[in-house]
Amino acid sequence: MSKGHPRPKLADRELRLAWQSASLLMSYPDQELLDTLPLIQGAAARLPAAVSDPLRAFLDHVQRTPLSQLAEAFVTTFDHQRRCCPYLTYFEHGDTRNRGVALLRFKTAYRAHGMLLSDSELPDHLAVVLEFGAIADTLAAWELLMNHRAGVELLRLALTDLGSPWAHVADAVCATFPPMRGDDRDAVMRLAAQGPPAEEVGLAPFAPPEYMPETSRPVPLPMPTYSPSLRGART
Repeated sequence: MSKGHPRPKLADRELRLAWQSASLLMSYPDQELLDTLPLIQGAAARLPAAVSDPLRAFLDHVQRTPLSQLAEAFVTTFDHQRRCCPYLTYFEHGDTRNRGVALLRFKTAYRAHGMLLSDSELPDHLAVVLEFGAIADTLAAWELLMNHRAGVELLRLALTDLGSPWAHVADAVCATFPPMRGDDRDAVMRLAAQGPPAEEVGLAPFAPPEYMPETSRPVPLPMPTYSPSLRGART
């Protein structure tokens, strides 16, 4: 872990349960999500109140809302509201070449654990990072989240301002973080005031092949599924 980042306060199992649950709830709502609701409810019951209460609030919303309305609201929120962008590097880099380098760091972390994303998905989607932490390495995911905490906090604030039910999920994620320090708050305020850079260029960065080491027998990194850590919440 990089110097200066506080270590997680939650136990490893609690982090995995919280992040797996949030990853699922940040994904496009479909019947598969509805089928996992009992698992997520079981996981929430094993988490501290600061994390479980917002998860339960969102689960209550899901259970009383028709699936078609949930899906429509998801698209309206995350596809049509740029300030609710779930891609963490966007807040700092926008659509610039610098963002490509930042994305490479996510891919490198995944590859180090033998995991690959499909070309159709960017690696900095919050649900993907949380899924990675839940099924692979909590500390590696923690490092990525802490490096881009300002983006997570801005997403949470944007969802809250919008009155979106997904603000509950973002609240649960941020409840797994330590209290913000002065530099964290400064970064959030700076990004909120400036907004992301507007230069639009290709996102594929130039880097030597050795910067992206190949691992043996890489496996796909799903976005998202539910892992044995969440299945274990039944017990």
